[in-house]
Amino acid sequence: MTLVDTSRHVPTDAPLIAPLVERWSPRAYDPTAELSEESLRTLLEAARWAPSANNVQPWRFIVARRGTEAFTAIHDALMGFNQAWADSAAALVVNVAETVDETGTARQWAKYDLGQAVAYMSLQAQHDGLHTHQMGGFDAARLAEVFGLRAGLDVVSVTAIGKVGDASALPEPLREREVAPRSRKPLDEIVIAAA
Repeated sequence: MTLVDTSRHVPTDAPLIAPLVERWSPRAYDPTAELSEESLRTLLEAARWAPSANNVQPWRFIVARRGTEAFTAIHDALMGFNQAWADSAAALVVNVAETVDETGTARQWAKYDLGQAVAYMSLQAQHDGLHTHQMGGFDAARLAEVFGLRAGLDVVSVTAIGKVGDASALPEPLREREVAPRSRKPLDEIVIAAA
């Protein structure tokens, strides 16, 4: 069994808090690990307290634990390599932005706010000894239909949550990517101007 170092610490150019240094997105999840109701509630509570434009909190979540019909429905809507590994996660969460309010007015910052809520959830998960992996490869229309989402509720991403598992269980090339060194662009490539 090839367990991955769950910390995967990286050298940073400035000191960061532990959950940021330790956070990474595994694909190898322990298929026996479960997500308790208490743990799930804590993750959602973290998301609830994310910043929000005008405090409208335009995020919604479809949460499904492994072994449920909802989990299978989400898994079946995943595309590409995502289906090859996501079935081992303890839970899958569909992240939804309310992009239009009840009067039909567009909520310009809804997807940005949802991203912050998911980031808060991810950092809380890391703090709690869990890992998350964000996915963009899925059939949004299928998820909207299966879960009866009204117009203005846009599926933006899907998050896998669980405990790190056996990297050798992954198919290639995912196995290789799982243990590859972590890297990021240097600050001078991402900062346009700093005064």
